[in-house]
Amino acid sequence: MFGADKGTSNLLDGKKLSIGIVQARFNEGITDALFQACHDELLQLGVLEKHITHVKVPGALEVPVALQAMAERDDFDALIALGCIIRGETYHFELVANESGAGVTRLSLDYQVPIANAIITTENLEQAVARQVDKGRDAARVAVEMAHVLEQIG
Repeated sequence: MFGADKGTSNLLDGKKLSIGIVQARFNEGITDALFQACHDELLQLGVLEKHITHVKVPGALEVPVALQAMAERDDFDALIALGCIIRGETYHFELVANESGAGVTRLSLDYQVPIANAIITTENLEQAVARQVDKGRDAARVAVEMAHVLEQIG
C-alpha cells in the first residue's frame, strides 16, 4: 500500500516541498485566519518560507483560475485553496460552493497535482469562526501528505 512504508511522520515532512496557496478575500476575517493557521502549520511541517507562494483573489469562484495558473507553472508539489462561503438568503451560496469545489477538484485531476480544498462552507459566521483554525491546519497537512503520496505513486 502506498504511504504505508514511509510512515505518517515521513509523509508530513515538508522540508523539500514547494506549496502554492490561493486565498479568497471575500469573508477576509475568516480567510485570513485560515491562511495564518495553514501557513503556521506548513512551517511546523518544515516547509521553508521561501517555498510558500501566497496569492489572494476576490472570492471563491476566482480561486480555481489562480490555482490553474499555478498548476500550469509546474513549480509546486501541492496547492491549497482557502475561502469561506456563508449561506445567505439566495441560491448564490449553492452556486458558489458547488462551482468552486468542482473547479478545484477538476484542476487537481487534470494537472495531477494535489490540492487541499479548504474553502469552507457554513450556515453562519459562528460556524465559520469555529472551523477556521482547524481547517487551515488540516489543509497544510493534507497538501504535504498528498505531495508525498503522489511522489511515491509516480
